[in-house]
Amino acid sequence: MAHVGFIGLGNMGSPMATNILKAGHELTVFDLSVTACEALVALGAKRAQSAADAAIGADYVITMLPAGQQVESVYLGDGGLLDVLETAAVALDCSTIDADTARRVGAVAAEREGFASWMLLCLVAWRKRTRGP
Repeated sequence: MAHVGFIGLGNMGSPMATNILKAGHELTVFDLSVTACEALVALGAKRAQSAADAAIGADYVITMLPAGQQVESVYLGDGGLLDVLETAAVALDCSTIDADTARRVGAVAAEREGFASWMLLCLVAWRKRTRGP
């Protein structure tokens, strides 16, 4: 089975990470909420001390973060994911963020040697619905 790093265990991330464990994969998790991490540890996950730590040695890294600022920081910041991921790893960002930030992070990843093909950005778009009169 695969080794998966999961960063962001909020309302969407926690159930996703739980399903990865149920499928039998090795899972390392990180979230700013210790309680969120501990809930997954109780199910068999390992707890990382940082986002980068969750990604080290992972075959797949999934991020589910609340805003573009966090995505940029986690991927592009000092010691970020782009600094620690193996070039064979697949990074999947499922965060609910704006398209410009997703494209910017993807472009920076593409500029780095060996990373052009591994970063998948899943844009979760929210559309304002209007009701008729």
